[in-house]
Amino acid sequence: MPKNEKLKSILIIGSGPIIIGQACEFDYSGSQALRSLHEDGIETILINSNPATIMTDPSMADHVYLLPLTTKSIIKILKEHPQIDAVLPTMGGQTALNLCIEADEKGIWEDFDVEIIGVNIDAINITEDREQFRDLMTKIGVGMAPQETATSFLKGKEIAQEFGFPLCIRASFTLGGAGASIVYDEAEFDEALTRGLEISPIHEVMIDKAMMGWKEYELELLRDKNDNVVIICTIENMDPMGIHTGDSITVAPAMTLSDKTFQKMRDMAIHMMRSIGDFAGGCNVQFAVSPDEEEEIIAIEINPRVSRSSALASKATGYPIAKIAAKLALGYTLDELSNQITKSTSALFEPTLDYVIVKIPRWNFDKFEGSDRTLGLQMKAVGEVMAIGRSFQEALHKATQSLEIKRNGLGADGKGYKDYQQIIDKLTYASWDRVFAIYDAIQMGIPLSTIHDITKIDMWFLKQYEELHELEKEISQYSIDTIDRDLLLEAKQKGYGDRQIAHMLKCLESEVYNKRDEFNINRVYKLVDTCAAEFKAQTPYYYSTFENEVESPNGDLYSANESVVTDKKKIIVLGSGPNRIGQGIEFDYCCVHGVLASAECGYETIMINCNPETVSTDFDIADKLYFEPVFWEHIYDIIRHEKPEGVIVQLGGQTALKLAEKLDRYGVKIIGTTYQSLDLAEDRGSFSTLLKENNIPYPEFDTASTADEALAVADRLDFPILVRPSYVLGGQGMKIVINKQELEEHVVDLLRKIPNNKLLLDHYLDGAIEAEADAICDGENVYIIGIMEHIEPCGIHSGDSNATLPPFNLGEFVMQQIKDHTKKIALALNTVGLINIQFAIKDDKVYIIEANPRASRTVPFIAKAYGEPYVNYATKIMLGEKKVTDFEFNPELEGYAIKQPVFSFNKFPNVNKKLGPEMKSTGESILFIDSLKDDEFYNLYSRRKMYLSK
Repeated sequence: MPKNEKLKSILIIGSGPIIIGQACEFDYSGSQALRSLHEDGIETILINSNPATIMTDPSMADHVYLLPLTTKSIIKILKEHPQIDAVLPTMGGQTALNLCIEADEKGIWEDFDVEIIGVNIDAINITEDREQFRDLMTKIGVGMAPQETATSFLKGKEIAQEFGFPLCIRASFTLGGAGASIVYDEAEFDEALTRGLEISPIHEVMIDKAMMGWKEYELELLRDKNDNVVIICTIENMDPMGIHTGDSITVAPAMTLSDKTFQKMRDMAIHMMRSIGDFAGGCNVQFAVSPDEEEEIIAIEINPRVSRSSALASKATGYPIAKIAAKLALGYTLDELSNQITKSTSALFEPTLDYVIVKIPRWNFDKFEGSDRTLGLQMKAVGEVMAIGRSFQEALHKATQSLEIKRNGLGADGKGYKDYQQIIDKLTYASWDRVFAIYDAIQMGIPLSTIHDITKIDMWFLKQYEELHELEKEISQYSIDTIDRDLLLEAKQKGYGDRQIAHMLKCLESEVYNKRDEFNINRVYKLVDTCAAEFKAQTPYYYSTFENEVESPNGDLYSANESVVTDKKKIIVLGSGPNRIGQGIEFDYCCVHGVLASAECGYETIMINCNPETVSTDFDIADKLYFEPVFWEHIYDIIRHEKPEGVIVQLGGQTALKLAEKLDRYGVKIIGTTYQSLDLAEDRGSFSTLLKENNIPYPEFDTASTADEALAVADRLDFPILVRPSYVLGGQGMKIVINKQELEEHVVDLLRKIPNNKLLLDHYLDGAIEAEADAICDGENVYIIGIMEHIEPCGIHSGDSNATLPPFNLGEFVMQQIKDHTKKIALALNTVGLINIQFAIKDDKVYIIEANPRASRTVPFIAKAYGEPYVNYATKIMLGEKKVTDFEFNPELEGYAIKQPVFSFNKFPNVNKKLGPEMKSTGESILFIDSLKDDEFYNLYSRRKMYLSK
């Protein structure tokens, strides 16, 4: 056996709470690594403080430690598990690598005789210390931008004088480009230099001559102990240098690279990986290429670990990088491992794509009032979507449809910019919606040469946009009755949605759908097979496209559909789409458990999602994975193709829930709580009537759809008033107002952002305590899985509150009211599955704030704290396989578990950190304490009102 037989027990370091710059991609890679090690009979010990992820599920590792990521925790684990032979730090992002280095510097690994595998410390240090890295690149003949290190303010000023502007400033040993910026003149330089020196843990910055406008590429490599190296994926950034890759639109395979330059880049990447150290594992290399005939290549950086891009590359190619990297760390070689897709060839191969991948980041700037929205070297995106198509145009359209920002794709939806100066500004200062502004610019008649001069985006991409615009112009000359089959097929092949085509033809979406049916223009599903169909793929991982019909030998016309429908009973689980503030990895956790529980009940499971960072889009979680936008048209086509027993919507957050009405209208069965009940909980008027009938108190409220109505309501309700729009997630647009002027301003602003919305106005219970309960209901029986009390007062969004399980300060009388109300509401709403209810407690009276009959953000937290698989139970109840009374609940928790929100305010230095009813945290960690006398609890409690904003 070639693997290192000495390795029997391995410690894996996770990445902790989700922050901007380090998100679910490490949950995905860590989960893959754990499963990979498990296959080899290795005992796995995991440390990670994030309760919302699949990675920290008890089923993932032999021992899971939900502890803070500190060397103190590492020592505690090593003492409890003296059998640990090695640590694998490459799966938990920069957080894990930094912790590994700190433990190494303190001599901890040496003290406990623990080997570091998957990377070596020297390789990490060389790549992180920009001075060392530069010297090494010079030695091996790899070009870099002119660059020097500064460890003082004075030295930084001297370098700037020598290089001239524009300059890049990058802080050493930071994550997601923290502290990095592009500086165009001396006035900005002093502030950026000071910030970079402060943010770097070793107070060092690298100052580079900015290679603005150069093209940017990333390569994902794997190497084994025999020095076999494979390049899994080449990714091209559509945005040129100057924008962090996490904020760039990226495309695979590379589109605008000559073969000669591509081969040269490959050789350089392999040479760089070999030069930084002799380790077996994964590596990510970034290059810049001059945008001229010369195509000069310079190295930007190399990361000796799995990265954000390796999750994307894994999903793009079907080659599970983290899984294979974990095997290589054990000592296997690539030729001994099997290709996970074909199962018949080895892992020593380079994937070939016969499709195109487009990734677009997802931002949440509206959560950070006053933030600088310009994209630059410091990453600001909170999530991303990936789309697969047969062409760049199709994939680009599918990616824009996946974003969930109320756009139906590129253009053709009446929502584009019409103002010349605004469009020029959007192009000049790279913005979150520049992908749309390019289309608007072409539509306005701005020449491609001007767009290229401003954005430096390669002309090939701009010409693709121009072709789409020409097609839109052509289609707009027709009506639904006069358009011919070829033109409609071309629009679908280029990714236009039925809604967009309806906009062009001035008709209804359903009419376009019917026309497609009439013309027999149907989606076909293709396998993601890594080998461009040279070998038969065994993995049921699909994307949709439209093909020209071909004639069979007997004269029939058909398009080949590779997704074969079985006669088994099937369940579709709708995923939660891209991560954003208010809807994150906790819903991915719920979806994965929903899939696994459905499989246990004998169903064929089908997952639909478009988020490349998550475990739910791993190709061996569900029986079938459709990597498609969670967008009505795509979902309905899959449902028509697969004919499932029903669709689970209550595990995928607001994304899936928003589709419930259409599913219901089209006669598709919703598994668990019905659409009528889901809608009743959202409709404040009907919900209050239900509360009134059940004698359950709620704060006085009313609804308004104009500013005038809101002011009239304010005369009846006392200030302060909580204003919120209907049907939104994460408290979007919620605010506490204390006078009529504030009320009017906020209502006008809300109705501008979310037109035709019904606004809810509640009397805000000042000084109340907030609590929430999660429960499982089968329509007859209710089991409360957990009641949590918020440490902060009522008025701070539950996702931003520190919350304790069980409550620390609620008397028996209040607890009884919470239990009674929860049971009554769950039954009155005919809940089948999960429900979350939020309460405000004032003068020992419990008021209802809201009820959500779906999986909530807190369910994974409670499941981890009590050690029980609640989502598994709830799914079996939704499917009608079990009743609440069939389960033996046995929650185990000594002391208290505290859910602690984590914020990414450091990405937006000038933003006010105040908290209110709108959620702003990007992730959470779990803290276990034995008693309320714990210092950590005391600190939280004493600061509880500090950031409350009205």
